[in-house]
Amino acid sequence: MRIALQPAGLSKPSVNQHFQDTIETQVPFAAHRDLLSPDVHKELRKRFPRGKAQFWGATPGTSGTTVGKWAKLRPGDGVLFYGDHHLYLAGHVALTFRNEALAERLWQRTDNGLTWELMFALTDLRNIKVPITEVRAVLGWQDRAVVQGFTVIDGDRAERLADLVDLDDMLNLPATSPGPADTTPSGTTTPPVGPTDETRSTTGRREHRALKRHLVRIGGGVCGLCGCTLPPDFLIAAHIKKRSFCSEDERKDFDNVGMLACFLGCDSLFEHGYIAVNTGGDILISNAVDNAPDVAKFIAEHLQGRTTTWWNTDREPYYAWHRNHVFKKLQRGK
Repeated sequence: MRIALQPAGLSKPSVNQHFQDTIETQVPFAAHRDLLSPDVHKELRKRFPRGKAQFWGATPGTSGTTVGKWAKLRPGDGVLFYGDHHLYLAGHVALTFRNEALAERLWQRTDNGLTWELMFALTDLRNIKVPITEVRAVLGWQDRAVVQGFTVIDGDRAERLADLVDLDDMLNLPATSPGPADTTPSGTTTPPVGPTDETRSTTGRREHRALKRHLVRIGGGVCGLCGCTLPPDFLIAAHIKKRSFCSEDERKDFDNVGMLACFLGCDSLFEHGYIAVNTGGDILISNAVDNAPDVAKFIAEHLQGRTTTWWNTDREPYYAWHRNHVFKKLQRGK
């Protein structure tokens, strides 16, 4: 997996205008058909049947240094926007293409005559709020490091960064455009080479059983989200803040770091960011459910309008972390 880090501080008027023009507003392909090659236009239409998409781009750099980084990106790779000391937008690459003329039409040129011609169409964009201090920690950067230029992260560091911002693998790419290493010529996924089982050394979650016992005692066997009273086997000790990003002290904060969530659906909905808990305890529902009618139906029947009794001021920092890192607040282009 690869993740592109894109510096784009919205406090700068020109960047903010570009953001308004091609992220908050989708770009219609028909309006720029004269500048799109037939192949690129075909691929864009395949990925975006409605005929419009959100675009961004990078300049080649004065010596072309950005080109090699951008060329590594493939459909499905992640993109994270950075500005004002935070990652604030997360999404995936749908298609990359180089087009100087289109970039100039959309965004003009820089003061030194460059265009943002290293372009990518984006999908699954959602708002996040992850401070640079947390990015430094997972990437092993120095204390004052920031995202200073277009950067592509890969390997284990990309996996850690994806965990931090809850960036899922993008699974809805057209079957006709797979990566050559992952598929057969016909576009079907190949099974892994070698045995399907492997042995791994893992660090045990020593506190997990004790945490669940504690939560059952204080929660009375009630799901903290839908309010159903269930046998303990149907409940999980759900970390409000992802355990892998909790400090030792936070992991031992049994009164506040977790809540009971049921296996009937609430745990998965919370884990994958379709719901969150707002300040005060009201359950928030992500607009991502617009793309999943059956999920929306379940939420409407069991969670719509609910207020959880698990919220309090001591748990709020954990709920805030979940809202900023996991909750899917999709960025919709007009």
